[in-house]
Amino acid sequence: MALLTGRQLTGIRLHSDTSGLTTSRGKARGFGMILTLLAGYPATSVAGLGAAFLLTRQLPLAVLWSLLVLMALMLVKIRNFYGLWIILVLGGGVFALTWWANAQVQHAAAYVITWFLLFAGPRPVLEMACQRRTSAATSDADQLGRLTWLPAALWVAIFFVVTVAGAAAGTYLLLLP
Repeated sequence: MALLTGRQLTGIRLHSDTSGLTTSRGKARGFGMILTLLAGYPATSVAGLGAAFLLTRQLPLAVLWSLLVLMALMLVKIRNFYGLWIILVLGGGVFALTWWANAQVQHAAAYVITWFLLFAGPRPVLEMACQRRTSAATSDADQLGRLTWLPAALWVAIFFVVTVAGAAAGTYLLLLP
């Protein structure tokens, strides 16, 4: 989102506690910064929803190759060893699936990955909500609260509703007769 709004993406850090940090350069205020902060938490659910859409079109390889492309793009901006390790291991695994696994295994893997993406979205939002009570106000929701007229707690609720709605919509697509 940072790139789409004219900001310069400077780095991505992935942490072992499933948190992460994306840094960018640009105006510290304004619409670009707001959209950049808004994009992080719903990204997993949006990716899962996109994967569910591809699976409804019987395109499991498109799910796996899209994931590989996203990981390759992230690899360029990863700024810590743990993040590099995760991207290389997961990317290697997905590449192995696309290259050596048979169609049934690829299909099953695409479904497992999609379900994981859909239901992994709300968890970090809940973790952020709990963490906001005990630590300094530095979360995306807190930053959005400072940049907009909406309080941080409302941004947490918005993140939660969006991620749950994404999971529900993806589930609907996947279970559609």
